[in-house]
Parts: sequence; C-alpha cells; structure tokens
Amino acid sequence: MTTAMKKSPNIGRVLVVDDESSVLITYKLILEQQGYKVTAAISSEEAKQAIKHNEFDLILCDYSLEQQHTGFEVIAAARASKPDLPAILLTGYATLDTSEQARKDGIGVLFKPIDITEFLSTTSAFLRNEHESQKTANEDK
Repeated sequence: MTTAMKKSPNIGRVLVVDDESSVLITYKLILEQQGYKVTAAISSEEAKQAIKHNEFDLILCDYSLEQQHTGFEVIAAARASKPDLPAILLTGYATLDTSEQARKDGIGVLFKPIDITEFLSTTSAFLRNEHESQKTANEDK
C-alpha cells in the first residue's frame, strides 16, 4: 500500500459478506492488498450488525446466504440508511429473475467463480462512482 493510500480519507470502506469462510477470507485479503478498509461478515445477521455500527462505501455480498437469506436482504438493510449505496451481488446461482431484480435495483452482479481482475476492476469502478456522486452532492450544497 502506498503512503498516499494510507493517508487518503477517501479509501474505500467495503463490507464483504459470504457464508463460506474460505471465500470470505480470500475476498477480504485481496481487497486489503489493494488498500481498501474491509469488514467481513459470514452471515446476513453479522452483516446487518456491521451496517448498524459502521459506514460503508460499497457492499459486496454473496446472493445465497445461510438459512434461505439472500444478499438482497443485506443490501436493502444497508440502503435503508444510505439509499444510493453501491452494491455488487456475487453469485454462482443467479437466475434470470435474480439478475433482472439486481439490474432494477442498481446492483452489480459478478458470477462465481470470480475472475480476480474483473472483481477488482468492478469494485474500483463502483467505488469511483460512489466517490464522484458524493463529490457532486457536496458541491451542490
């Protein structure tokens, strides 16, 4: 991580949610190596608790979580207090309906197995869009 990234107040704060611990740890390590501040949650309940106590710039969430919970629930909980929060659904099980719902809700979709280059470029693009929309909102005030 460069010195500029360490000092930057705009470093991305990312919540990563996946109920498979090895996948969750992998995502977390990859993002941390890129300089993101990452909170990892292994369940929808843990993710919702993290959302209550932290502010995030991006949600990366597995679609299929424990006990019939879905990533849509976690994203909805996060967007309850921050409606424009960027989110990406990570899935190996997406149906046409799931993809269509994600598109309508402005949620990105990445299909498993995740390509690391695509994962990082999509994450970066979503965070860049979030930063630019915040900057525009602040300039309008």
